[in-house]
Amino acid sequence: MTRLVGLSGSLRKGSFNSALLRGAVELMPTGAELTIGTIQGIPLYDGDREMAAGIPAPVQALKDAIAAADGLLLVTPEYNNSIPGVFKNAIDWLSRPAADIKRVFGEKPVALIGASPGGFGTILSQNAWLPVLRTLGAEFWSGGRLLVSRAPAVFGADGTLTDPKTREQLRSFVHGFAAFAESARRRRTS
Repeated sequence: MTRLVGLSGSLRKGSFNSALLRGAVELMPTGAELTIGTIQGIPLYDGDREMAAGIPAPVQALKDAIAAADGLLLVTPEYNNSIPGVFKNAIDWLSRPAADIKRVFGEKPVALIGASPGGFGTILSQNAWLPVLRTLGAEFWSGGRLLVSRAPAVFGADGTLTDPKTREQLRSFVHGFAAFAESARRRRTS
């Protein structure tokens, strides 16, 4: 069984990116599962807080889930043409202490998708993630790209993915990423 963790970079209840992540869960291939993690409850990174109290419990739980998974799906909004601060903050916490970077991210298959009300999807945010993922030593899957633009027309009022074309693109994306993560898992265990 290929096990993936997915994170939405938005805290908003009606987030298009959280809805896209839920859609990805529904479209996973047989033999693979996508578990939704959360960045909710992760405090702003503060090195003094880390020194005094260690890693916060929500961060530690998420680190352990990602480390145990075969891959990580980041579902990123785009704020002001870049990475949302709250999402980057969560990844910064997940990379602490530095000695844990290899355990959590090292050679971990990672894929990016995102949804935006605008016409360009989340292309700038996804591009901004690339140097971060490279620095963490993750193995970025570049076999597919999914930039959902004009998101209000793609999702229903209840947050379900209603556009058949986008649904098929998402299905193709998650199937490709799951296969990539499975292949990486087999390489690591052989």
